[in-house]
Amino acid sequence: MTDAPDLGFSTRAIHAGQAFEPRTGAVIPPIFMTSTFVQDGVGGFRDGYEYSRGGNPSRDALQQQLASLEAGTHAYTFGSGLAAEDAILRAVLQPGDHVLMGNDVYGGTHRLVSQIHARWGIEITTADASDLDAVRAAMQPNTRILWVETPSNPLMKVADIPGLVELGHAAGAMVVADNTFATPYLQQPLVLGADVVIHSTTKYIGGHSDLVGGAVVTSDADLAERIAFQQFAVGAVNSPFDAWLTSRSLKTLSVRVERHCRNAQAVAESLVGHPALTAVHYPGLPDHPQHELASRQMRGFGGMVSMQLAGGREAALTLVQRTRLFQLAESLGGIESLVCYPTEMTHASVQGTELAVPDDLLRLSVGLEDADDLVEDLRQALDSL
Repeated sequence: MTDAPDLGFSTRAIHAGQAFEPRTGAVIPPIFMTSTFVQDGVGGFRDGYEYSRGGNPSRDALQQQLASLEAGTHAYTFGSGLAAEDAILRAVLQPGDHVLMGNDVYGGTHRLVSQIHARWGIEITTADASDLDAVRAAMQPNTRILWVETPSNPLMKVADIPGLVELGHAAGAMVVADNTFATPYLQQPLVLGADVVIHSTTKYIGGHSDLVGGAVVTSDADLAERIAFQQFAVGAVNSPFDAWLTSRSLKTLSVRVERHCRNAQAVAESLVGHPALTAVHYPGLPDHPQHELASRQMRGFGGMVSMQLAGGREAALTLVQRTRLFQLAESLGGIESLVCYPTEMTHASVQGTELAVPDDLLRLSVGLEDADDLVEDLRQALDSL
């Protein structure tokens, strides 16, 4: 079995769900760009395929690949990360339920619950997910989901997944872990006890800034059945082409992430002590508050770095116009380096709330360019302030 758990990560990334095409022997599975499938008589589905919203071979191949890499048994892919999040929320919650969420998660995640699901009777509060005592104090009798994002976006806090699992399960809550920043190569929340893993596959899993997608992975068969129904009934699926692109990208995830980690470490170390900065946030730095935890829980420290400018908002807005290789754009995890001003970009929806991002903070998605070039680009921009 090419997706057997005893095989290495990179081997499974290349082979799980990726059998050669049997008619021609094509080593890469084809893209099944079809909306519907011919039946052998009414109800005579070929390999179970009826209509591409309900199932498509390209999507199924990706789902098998993702389940293997996250050490889960079931994976479901969607048209975006938020669509994946919405599916798990709909599958689990009922009016009157409470969601406890980390207080610096992606702004769109908080917006989904606070502005969409809250209208249908769902409660939401936040706590510092890196502080187990704060999480324990924030749990409520009706807490149904404990939602953690680690490392967090954009402050790069690292949460103790096993510790949160113990707290959540003791309170009868499901623990959902957003593993987008870490990827399954660096961290496997299901192995650490989480019930569900969420991904924006747009980011490192896609890895080339050319697709949008999301995924849910679990080993809970009952929950998997409910998520599968949401995928089918709501229909927020990814296209066969996007599924194929994502499968292609997953095959190189390990080598890409290793380079992201090396480059981000070099960038973070080069930023420390610069007079234009007041803080550098990266789990790979020895003075990061959760450096030791990240060293135990992750295989590497990831490709995301954030920094705070001594000159505040105006310095941040000036710097993003002076980098040459770090391009100003939302999103992250692609081969190219990006710089983002979260308070007015990715986290604009949480301005004025407890999730508001400091207006002196910039987020760096460190790409695969030569590390020396990236360091020099940031140095010249910072020196010009």
